[in-house]
Order: sequence, then structure tokens, then C-alpha cells
Amino acid sequence: MMKLGILAHTFGKQPTAQLAQTIADNGFNSVQLALAKALSDVDSANGKLSPGLANEIGDQFAQRGVKIAVLGCYINPIDPDPVSRRADIDRFKEHLRYARDFGCSMVATETGGLDTYLSTHPDTYEEHAWNVLRATVEEIAEEAEKWGVHAAIEPVSTHTLHTREHMVRLFEEIPSSNLGMLFDPCNLIKQHHVADQAGFLREVMETLYQRIIVIHAKDVAFNAQGEKINPVPGAGILDYPLFFELLKQYKPHIDISLEGVTAEEAVPAAKHLREVWNGVRV
Repeated sequence: MMKLGILAHTFGKQPTAQLAQTIADNGFNSVQLALAKALSDVDSANGKLSPGLANEIGDQFAQRGVKIAVLGCYINPIDPDPVSRRADIDRFKEHLRYARDFGCSMVATETGGLDTYLSTHPDTYEEHAWNVLRATVEEIAEEAEKWGVHAAIEPVSTHTLHTREHMVRLFEEIPSSNLGMLFDPCNLIKQHHVADQAGFLREVMETLYQRIIVIHAKDVAFNAQGEKINPVPGAGILDYPLFFELLKQYKPHIDISLEGVTAEEAVPAAKHLREVWNGVRV
């Protein structure tokens, strides 16, 4: 059975119980929960989390049959401002400490814009960003190890981690078992991959499947200017039958979070994805 959840803030920022009920009423049994984006009755500022608060939130969702599959804590791990970067790191580490109390074991983030240091380090901006990222990820991986949870890192085609090779390098340089990959094929795919999308998907999965711990599902296309857009699932170019075949083969029962849709699009998009999933045989 497909384990299809949704980003909780798809339905707007609401009181916890109301949001959990809305998600259940729309047919989803799991969420990626970004506290600050989704919950209007919770102050999740640095230092405010506790086991009691996490348990209360987790219970509100669980009572309605909704599992918190992953906490979204999308920080900028390469922020040039060391004070802001430290606050972000502390926030992410706090989410790691209490993840189990929410009933989940993963906290996810992306990795900051590729051109962040272009103006200050024009000749070495990409490697400089890499070194800052590595220091940040080393620290959060160490925290994840202390609490027996996972830091899920999401590569994006315009971010510091923007290729399969970068993910391989990250895992080689930070060999922590508590570091995993959030795989969103639409975020990682670049225009030159379109001609051999099957090769792209197979290469990522075959190389990194052991480190992939959660999935995002949306769709992707490129306009006439070569810019990436994200239409509703089924209206773009992602080869979902192949992608789901690979997931069933390499990562059975993995949590999948629907994103890139409005509240009105969520139910038909989920229906489409479930139909594709059910039609795939391995």
C-alpha cells in the first residue's frame, strides 16, 4: 500500500487539532510537519520545544489517524551571517532532540543557494559553500546520533547540493549512519536530464538507495525559457510509473509526502498518484 502523506501547511496555518482533522478528512494518514508554517497555536521559537509539547502535538495527529512522518525544519545551513546560521543550526538540533516525542524519527532541510558566496568568493564560491555546509551537517549529524534519529538532507538543482555526485560526496565525507537523503526527483532533475530521464532516475536510485529515507512527490516541466515549473502531478514530465517501480523495488513502504499543490488540488493529485502506484507491478 502506498504511504502517501502531504506537507501539513498545504492546508494553511491552523490550530493543531483543526489542522490534523482537515488532513484526515482529505484522506491523508501522514504529514511532513513544519511547525512554524503549519500550527497557529504553537510557538516553536528556539528553546520553546519540550517533550510535553511534542507529545501533545503528536497525540492530536495520532488521534485522527495521522502520523507525523517527518519534521520539516528548512534552515539555511550556509547562511553567510554566522549569528543567523548558529540560530538555524540550534533550531534544527532542537527539532532532532524532540523528534521522537512527536512520533517520528526524521528532520529535513535543504542546503542553501548555490550562488550564496558568489559575490564574496567569486573564484571559489561553490567550494567555500561546500565547506560551510559540511561543517554544519557534521554538527547536526552528531546531534542526530545522540538521539537516534535522522537528519534528512534534500538536494536541489540550484542549491549547494545539486547533483547525485554531491550527495555521494557528502556521505563519503560525513559517514554518519544518521544522515539520510530526502529524494525529490523534481528538485534534483535538470533540463539536460530530460532526454534520458530513465537513466537519471535509475542512476540516483541505484547509487543512493541505501541512504534515501523519505520521498517528496510533485511534478516538473521546463518552459520555453528553460525555467523549471511545477505543475500538478500528472501534468508534468516526471515518469511516475518508472519512479514508483524503482521505489517499490528499492525502498518498499517508504514515506512519500505530496507537495507543490494547493489545498484544492491535493485530493485529485493524491488520487492520481495512488492510481499510478497501484498500476505498477514489480
